[in-house]
Amino acid sequence: MSLSWIAFKTILNKEIHRFMRIWVQTLVPPVITMTLYFVIFGQLIGNRIGEMGGYSYMQFIVPGLIMMSVITNSFSNVASSFYSTKFARNVEELLVSPTSTHIIIWGYVVGGMTRGILVGSLVTVVSLLFIPLELHSWSVVILTLLMTSAAFALGGLINAVFARSFDDISIIPTFVLTPLTYLGGVFYSISLLPAFWQGVSKLNPIVYMINGFRYGFLGVSDIALYYTFSVLILFISLLYGFAYYLINRGIGLRN
Repeated sequence: MSLSWIAFKTILNKEIHRFMRIWVQTLVPPVITMTLYFVIFGQLIGNRIGEMGGYSYMQFIVPGLIMMSVITNSFSNVASSFYSTKFARNVEELLVSPTSTHIIIWGYVVGGMTRGILVGSLVTVVSLLFIPLELHSWSVVILTLLMTSAAFALGGLINAVFARSFDDISIIPTFVLTPLTYLGGVFYSISLLPAFWQGVSKLNPIVYMINGFRYGFLGVSDIALYYTFSVLILFISLLYGFAYYLINRGIGLRN
């Protein structure tokens, strides 16, 4: 067994053990929050709205709510975990070890992806209490899920590198991630917007991710699938390159 694989597995096991040890805090709250969304928006408000995109309102918003839980948990897991490592000065030991920068990045990113996908799976199970599960394309669902969770796990890693206090790791989720998610087409189709605001919405990368995921479930999307995967590949490439540069140079990590 290679040293790189041992290092990757060690970081990943630590990450999984960290959030599973406190599962009541890391897994249960997002599931409860999404359940409330199902009840309030899907059941109470959805019955008044009617159909959207040829499906009931509940069926329409479920893929977006699942993706929203994946995005927030992938991001927050890596942001909080990596900053805790930096705060405790354990990251300095990691940087001087033979572990490559690629292994460090992927160890934390896959850990964040694991939590995000686990929460998303739990939310999917809860959604079955409200609607029957429909899948238009397994491959699109899985690819969109993996790539989106990877992109936001990388975003959480970059946030942690720049954070100087525990308060800093909540700035991006509160003031950037949450607004972009709510304006990303979770609760509505952007085709309902005037032409100008449709154009503005297309500047939001989360619109592409949610629509791609919704296409995998329902076969309907406001965005062509080609653009969804193009945006995901672009974001992952840019975020990974930036994360590698920061960690390899020790920016924000070394005193």
